Amino acid sequence: MKDIKIGILREGKVPPDKRVPLTPAQCKKVEAIYPHVKIIVQPSPVRSFKDQEYIDAGISLSEDLSVCDIIMGVKEVNVEDLIPNKKFMFFSHTFKKQPYNRELLKAVLEKKIQLIDYEILKNTSNKRVIGFGRYAGIVGAYNGFLTFGQKHGYYNLKRANQCVNRLEVEEELKKVELPANTKIVLTGFGRVGHGAREILDLLPITEVSPEEFLNKKFDSPVYTQLELEDYYDPKNGGEFDKKEFYSTPENYKSSFGKYVSEADMYIPCHYWSDKADVIITNDDLKKENRRISVIADISCDIAGPIASTIRPSTIASPVYGYDPQTQSEVDFMNENAIAVMAVDNLPCELPLDASEDFGNELIKEVFDSLLLEDTSKMIERGSETDLNGNLMPNYTYLQDYVVGK
Repeated sequence: MKDIKIGILREGKVPPDKRVPLTPAQCKKVEAIYPHVKIIVQPSPVRSFKDQEYIDAGISLSEDLSVCDIIMGVKEVNVEDLIPNKKFMFFSHTFKKQPYNRELLKAVLEKKIQLIDYEILKNTSNKRVIGFGRYAGIVGAYNGFLTFGQKHGYYNLKRANQCVNRLEVEEELKKVELPANTKIVLTGFGRVGHGAREILDLLPITEVSPEEFLNKKFDSPVYTQLELEDYYDPKNGGEFDKKEFYSTPENYKSSFGKYVSEADMYIPCHYWSDKADVIITNDDLKKENRRISVIADISCDIAGPIASTIRPSTIASPVYGYDPQTQSEVDFMNENAIAVMAVDNLPCELPLDASEDFGNELIKEVFDSLLLEDTSKMIERGSETDLNGNLMPNYTYLQDYVVGK
């Protein structure tokens, strides 16, 4: 079998991203599982795992990755760091024609690079196999409770990015003391939603059905996790059909408004199509009986399904206020303001744990196809470009985007 060299690229984004695709222990594991593979790591002063940790694991360090066949990063690679005629793996954020990354995809094609995008790696059932979604959910839900404590003066938590790891996050959660009638609503059942549940399930909060949530009184904190049919109704008044919703979401209208007057905190973890009806309108939030005071918007669709999410927030300043009366940003501590947490790079707050989780998924779900034989065509389907400077057949729709039309 042909020898393969994998390069781990130094992250070049600003502000710096401390995550890695493979931890030192995982690099060592990959070399053991695949004896024909050697990993070379580019030195970095900002990684959550230090250079010495890779050296201690027996992994080579080198500034020069030009000898590598496959080069792996996490976030978008700076154009100047692209090496021609190589296979690159990273989150490119180009397949939706994101304007800010057009020059990146153009450079990838010009340099005849095979771009394997983590975000479009799917199994034969067309389901994504890898991502940082779980830790987006974990950190986002934690930030939601941090914000709720701040907003109402119930307790104070350390920020997630100030915690060493998830274990310290879990210790901080022991400080959470919620009023007996606290009610929390959650949307989304993917990686993000399940990650958020991991935090909820560490707290003394009972899960109830959507019907109970809307119609019963409780003497202890509760939460409910909504399926699509719980907050979208067919416009024609018929039965909800999930398959139809995914194909023609414009045939459905949001019914989430009924939760606005019942929930204290909303944690959105859903995927939303811009063809679908918005979930919460500003009119919903202006109602006199509006109860929601905190929205921890992990999905973070700007000017999209949730009226109060008017911009992304940052790790350094994670919360802003939204006044439904003026539809403008205000101090989140204002009495009538909704406190909005909309950090768009949540996994960066726990880079050690998020990196380990991501690397485990790579080894389990991707590396056989990448390093042995791509029998299921996962790598082929997950490649936007080939080594000849062409868009792959599934991504020819990006041609106009590349040329700037």
